Amino acid sequence: MTDHPENRLKDSASPYLRSAAHQPIDWHEWGDAAFARAKSEDKPILLDIGAVWCHWCHVIDRESYENAEIAKIINEHFVAVKVDRDERPDVDSRYQSAVSAISGQGGWPLTGFLLSDGKPFFGGTYFPPEDQMGRPGFRRVLLAVADSYRNKRAELERAANSLADAVSQAEVFTGARADFDLGVVDAQIKSITQLFDIKNGGFGRAPKFPHSSAIDLILERYQQKKEKHLLAMAETTLEKMARGGVYDQLAGGFHRYSVDERWLVPHFEKMSYDNSELLKNYVHASQVSEKHDWEASFSDTADSIAIWVTRVLSDQENGGFYASQDADYSLDDDGDYFTWTLDEVRAVLTQEESRVIELYYDVEAQGEMHHNPAKNVLWIARGFEEIGQILGRDPWDIVTIKCNAAARMMKARLARPTPFVDKTMYVSWNSMFVSAFLDASHVLQPSIAEMCREFALKTVDRMLREAWSESRGFGHRIGGPALEGSLDDQVFSVLALLDAYETTLDPRYFTAAQKTMDLAIARYGDAEGGGFFDRPCDAAPMGGLDVRRKPFQDSPTPSANSVAAIALIRMHAFTGDDRYRAFAQKTLEAFAGIAPQYGLFAATYGLAATLFAHHPIQVVITGNSDDTAAQALEVAAHRVFRFGKSVLRITPETPQLRLAGALKETLPHLPANKPLAVVCYGQTCFPPTSDPEQLTALLENGIAGAATS
Repeated sequence: MTDHPENRLKDSASPYLRSAAHQPIDWHEWGDAAFARAKSEDKPILLDIGAVWCHWCHVIDRESYENAEIAKIINEHFVAVKVDRDERPDVDSRYQSAVSAISGQGGWPLTGFLLSDGKPFFGGTYFPPEDQMGRPGFRRVLLAVADSYRNKRAELERAANSLADAVSQAEVFTGARADFDLGVVDAQIKSITQLFDIKNGGFGRAPKFPHSSAIDLILERYQQKKEKHLLAMAETTLEKMARGGVYDQLAGGFHRYSVDERWLVPHFEKMSYDNSELLKNYVHASQVSEKHDWEASFSDTADSIAIWVTRVLSDQENGGFYASQDADYSLDDDGDYFTWTLDEVRAVLTQEESRVIELYYDVEAQGEMHHNPAKNVLWIARGFEEIGQILGRDPWDIVTIKCNAAARMMKARLARPTPFVDKTMYVSWNSMFVSAFLDASHVLQPSIAEMCREFALKTVDRMLREAWSESRGFGHRIGGPALEGSLDDQVFSVLALLDAYETTLDPRYFTAAQKTMDLAIARYGDAEGGGFFDRPCDAAPMGGLDVRRKPFQDSPTPSANSVAAIALIRMHAFTGDDRYRAFAQKTLEAFAGIAPQYGLFAATYGLAATLFAHHPIQVVITGNSDDTAAQALEVAAHRVFRFGKSVLRITPETPQLRLAGALKETLPHLPANKPLAVVCYGQTCFPPTSDPEQLTALLENGIAGAATS
């Protein structure tokens, strides 16, 4: 902290920006005032983009932005602008592209130098205060940029104009448009398979990220083709992650990524969007895989993600999912809240418990953390049977000892200083978790399933109440000052609303989904070229990088254009309105020429392409609400994973459904009080069945055979 009076960030809605309110820098938030001041004072703009969960963002804050001498240089020569990348993903994405073009790398903190109109001419990521680690010192960079701005203005302007043109051209995706070809999925599966780490699971080398859409694509492809190596890839990846340090072994939930190939040492921040998509992965794997490891099943991992989110990352009273939990509670630690020394373990456990935990989680005097070698990341190093053999005990005794010891360690951990939770609620990330929780509500054990269902519906109700507008669709944030929504906010919300409708058959969810989809087409859609822009057509200007951008790559969340295509396909399946399918096709064709080369990073496109070619599977189950035979059919329908599948449970009291195609023609001929299941896709319906096993076989094998024949 400094003695400097609080700056104008003290009133920001963003926790990240408020954390810089004490700094001796005259910060601005992103907006017209900063650009106007830069122009009137003829100063370049220093742009800092970061996030509250970002460790190195806080490092540069402490080292440089809290340094009085560096602050003086900034205040004298620059107009300083600080941006929260979670709050303004539109700003972040454009300047990430620009700085990556300049320096060859992106990430956070992002440090950009802009002309007064917002066009960047130089930038990088983290700069140390003085020259070190092969990086130029920030003090030297600031003085050099200020000197160039005064004495080499024409050169900087040429560079800025050239860079702006390059970013604009990159967003056009020259050569991207092509006819739709389902063969793209073959190319993606081949690419993903080549990147698969057969020893450690996951894809590529360190650092290791989850790539959740790729896992779902593999699982869906397996359901179609029954190629065992595909299932093995998904199982290995999910098992290794759940046993690794990237997974919080005590509380549940996943850290953002692993710095090594073995999933052992993570970056410890926990993001909402990672955990929602991984929750889906583990739910889907539990539906597909016959492996039931008594030590840690896929459904157990899904349970623990849901429980952790409920306890830490959600507003239980009002509904809503929080954005993230920090890695650290201060700049002087690096995951200390989550890691353990051998002495810390022995201090809270009995000798017997400690011995089991030391073997199970590989706790030793020398741990994995470089900044504090005594600190251990907890990961599952040995199974219960192996530990039982080492200690001469029954494996079930080891299970009991381990569970009791882990509970005591968790209690001790809760007494530690706790990393900050960003309680901002972003609509797109909330929508992702609504869909994940509703997915889980159909599959997990009853108590957790019901918890997930109730909270997901409470959240979607709050989204509609606080973040939705008849004229503009969804905003970006639930609560706080209004923020213009992005394409992500619209299309993920459509999926969440459709999932809520399928779960409840409440028509207001479907109506809201359709209105949101229509607004997305009108305000974000490219009627001529296909696909969607990330900002609405009437969005306020963004400064020098006001390029029209169509997000396509899965990074760090599923591609908004691919998600839009999925939403359109599902909407068409319910309504039969061909304009939805036509726009889905145009969206897929807008990127068909480049999708194969993106491989792993366009897996959501592969899911959309699969759904477009094969049509969403719809299952309607009839029967009285208390009919156990109908309930057994419903369980069987949910037991099978098929991407985009909907299960509609109707009773004699159910209001008229939104149905199209063959299902619309078939359903009126079925007695509503008789337990039957009808499976349809596209214009095809299979004969009704009252046999749960036959229904399961049809979903696992019959549809796959029909869809690929």
